[in-house]
Amino acid sequence: MSDSTPVRTRFAPSPTGYLHIGGARTALFSWLAARKAGGQFILRIEDTDRERSTQASVDAILQGMDWLGLDYDEGPFYQTQRFDRYKEAIQQLLDSGHAYHCDCSRERLDALREQQMADKQKPRYDGCCRDKGLTASDNTVVRFRNPDDGDVVIDDLVKGRVVINNRELDDLIIERTDGAPTYNLTVVVDDWDMQISHVIRGDDHLNNTPRQINILNALGATLPQYAHVPMILGADGKRLSKRHGAVSVMQYRDEGYLPDALMNYLVRLGWSHGDKEIFSRDEMIELFDVKDINKSPSTFNPEKLLWLNQQYIMQLTEDELARRMQQALEQQGIHTEGGPAPQAVAALIRERCNTLLALAEESAYFYQDFEEYDAKAAKKHLKAGAADVLDYLHKELSALENWRAENIHAVIQKTADALEVGMVKVGMPLRVAITGRGSSPSIDITAGVLGKSKTLQRIEKAIHYIKTKQAA
Repeated sequence: MSDSTPVRTRFAPSPTGYLHIGGARTALFSWLAARKAGGQFILRIEDTDRERSTQASVDAILQGMDWLGLDYDEGPFYQTQRFDRYKEAIQQLLDSGHAYHCDCSRERLDALREQQMADKQKPRYDGCCRDKGLTASDNTVVRFRNPDDGDVVIDDLVKGRVVINNRELDDLIIERTDGAPTYNLTVVVDDWDMQISHVIRGDDHLNNTPRQINILNALGATLPQYAHVPMILGADGKRLSKRHGAVSVMQYRDEGYLPDALMNYLVRLGWSHGDKEIFSRDEMIELFDVKDINKSPSTFNPEKLLWLNQQYIMQLTEDELARRMQQALEQQGIHTEGGPAPQAVAALIRERCNTLLALAEESAYFYQDFEEYDAKAAKKHLKAGAADVLDYLHKELSALENWRAENIHAVIQKTADALEVGMVKVGMPLRVAITGRGSSPSIDITAGVLGKSKTLQRIEKAIHYIKTKQAA
């Protein structure tokens, strides 16, 4: 393929489940390659497995790509709508002598496989029907006549040169007895018809590539360039699975991750540019090169993803952060009307949050009265002596005319001095009283944002709580 060939990449998931981390990374690499070259990114749904393919999975894939912002220029194309075209290609291969009908029974093939394994040979079809000249029937499949000799050379953009001798390959089935085309036939015809210039996919497909190249050559098609991306591993060195966090990308949305943070994390799983960790989308497009993808597998690190998500939260403008916080709160049935300005709350808790869910959790007490205190915090700080501290605070804060953090801090200091206790003995009961928990941003600033009325109400509630426990 010449350098002047327009770059056309594709993402071709099977709709048998959600869009997971591995699939999303493959889609991202393909999307970046197209965007970098000013080319086209095509979405193809490989739904020929009718038993396992579902519309729900199609919807989940489309939803995941939309959330990540992986826009496609053409598609989605569905393989189930292209069966006539596959029939045409199979007939072309039959007519040219590159395919033939085979009526070997399952029993014969199973026996052949068992004998080959017993003889320590690689299991493979023995070409029994190659020269029988069979015609189509209800019990025949169509097999591709693989070349008998020579090598298939793959100049892989990631792996480098890979050479497979044709004697290692057998005559694979390209049409089943029910007339359904198989994967290696459909993907070849689709890539040819859609003029795909670069096939970027997981290296678990590398064993299919020499077969597909032979079929492309037999059809007289132009070969794409291939880039086989190493798999993603869990921390234990095993292939990434659900137990490592290989869940639907939409679950990351539901857990409060930002799409740009997940995109940034995925692009660094197997690709790098110096020591740079954080990339905008424009920077990804500008700097990405398929040839820079690592040859070795990458390890999925949930902690690194969480750190990266926090960096993206820190970069949000105050208005955008407040909007995201409000959305996260509303998903939990909490509304911000009548409460402190969302911008003020979001700015106060920003550094404490690494997900949007944490943003909602940390901001909830500003907008919704809590039913219970954190048990550990209440046991430690809402003890008998704390009632006197809170009583004094309530009196002093009630008289405070200018409700500002520095003035609240002065009242806390005055209370500590008057009662001859440390600042912790004042600040911590106040914190638990107004937030319900043992940790929060600086308590004077927190009370300032919460507001005078709500602060006094919660101090009263805490005093009642302490006295009720004493009486019990």
